[in-house]
Amino acid sequence: MVPFPGTAALALGRRGVLRVAPLPRETTASLISRIAGRYGMEAKVLRACWKWRNYPPGHDGGGARADVEVLLNAAGSRLLAGLCGVEEDALARALPSWTVEDAKLRAGSGDPVGLWRIAGAVAGPAAFGCRLCTARRTGAAVRVVRYAPRWERVCVRHGRWLLDADADQPLEHLDLRGLPEVVAAQRRWASVARRAVRAGAEPERVFALARAVVARWWEQAYGWERETIWPRRLHQVAGGNAGGDLERWRVVGRDTVVFPEVVAVADALLDPAMADLVWADSGAGRPRALPADGLFCRRLGERIGRPWLGPLAATDHGGPLIAWMGSVIRLRRGTGGTPGYDNDPWWLRQEHQAATMAGQLRVLGKEKKAPGSGTMWRAAVPAEQRRLITSTLDSVQDQLLQLRGVHSGPTADVARRLLRGLGHSAGLIENAWKRTALAAVNGGVPLEEVARWVDMPAEVLREMLTAKG
Repeated sequence: MVPFPGTAALALGRRGVLRVAPLPRETTASLISRIAGRYGMEAKVLRACWKWRNYPPGHDGGGARADVEVLLNAAGSRLLAGLCGVEEDALARALPSWTVEDAKLRAGSGDPVGLWRIAGAVAGPAAFGCRLCTARRTGAAVRVVRYAPRWERVCVRHGRWLLDADADQPLEHLDLRGLPEVVAAQRRWASVARRAVRAGAEPERVFALARAVVARWWEQAYGWERETIWPRRLHQVAGGNAGGDLERWRVVGRDTVVFPEVVAVADALLDPAMADLVWADSGAGRPRALPADGLFCRRLGERIGRPWLGPLAATDHGGPLIAWMGSVIRLRRGTGGTPGYDNDPWWLRQEHQAATMAGQLRVLGKEKKAPGSGTMWRAAVPAEQRRLITSTLDSVQDQLLQLRGVHSGPTADVARRLLRGLGHSAGLIENAWKRTALAAVNGGVPLEEVARWVDMPAEVLREMLTAKG
């Protein structure tokens, strides 16, 4: 093992024995950990070379965060440059946090000082790097954390989706080798971003709006009887079967599974012809309420490979898509509000922003601790479908209560009324369990597992759920 230079030498900023180059857009905290690993020591031992103004942030339930970041004063930056054997100019180009300043770093002596932060608050979303790519560049397949927008999460070389680093979960990537459409979507995004720039829109805002639209659809998709694409992809990224822990996989896999649709929606919202359809649906010069069978939503559904989606999207009032349509209409009519809000199609309201994986996992963890709350069912099944199932069960209960009094009269009449009433109740119950089973299958629960719940062969259940009428 190469001997590690003494602390005195490090404090003087002398060059380390080994050269450890930063990776593009790597967090400074990640680089420090890699330097420590290169010298065969724990990261906390190396970090003792700096004086720290605060403690590293952790997860709510305890445990270190992978997306921590550090800010360094001038002396601390010189020390890091000496440790990794790289010029400060090169570090400034590679590390987004290098030039970020903080008042807490200015006070004190000329000692090397560090300050802990969360990466997302310094330079944007942070994700794990591909270990195979890291090994190819550095010779060691170690963990790396980099700043990466969500439209650059595909490692094309190795077919991986790189996950957010801010969540308290063990996975660093999802396997995309069976989902070429996700890889293709990242390539397509480059042209969509150029179109956004030509249209005078910021690509990141366009992407955020499209992601919010599709994330809202994702939450509603449990009740979409014709949705088959997303369940297939979800099982794929889960290693073949997400049924064992479906809710967690729906959180962890969402951004990966819906990425092609996000890019397609962004492309559609930038298309002037689509804005023309919104204007036509609004009545143009003769204002009217947006119809459920409008041209815009119908065409949008076709562009993402779901011709049946149009009416569902058009009637989703209060969502980001309708808000975008409203902004387009107000701009055409010249009735927009103050700049940056009502007349800005790319303004994404806070309540419309897509929930993060970290936030959803925290909610999921709390729900699992209180399984009797019923929150999981409410979150998974759309309100309309819950009402249908509940209404059916209420009808069954009413029907059975009525039958309790049918015990007088000729034997034949009583038997006829009981059997007819019970037959009607059985039909209502069958309708209720079919709706429930269909919601589970559409949400990604394997058909075989649902079949076991209802004590029925999987093929028979499949025929019943796919039968028309």
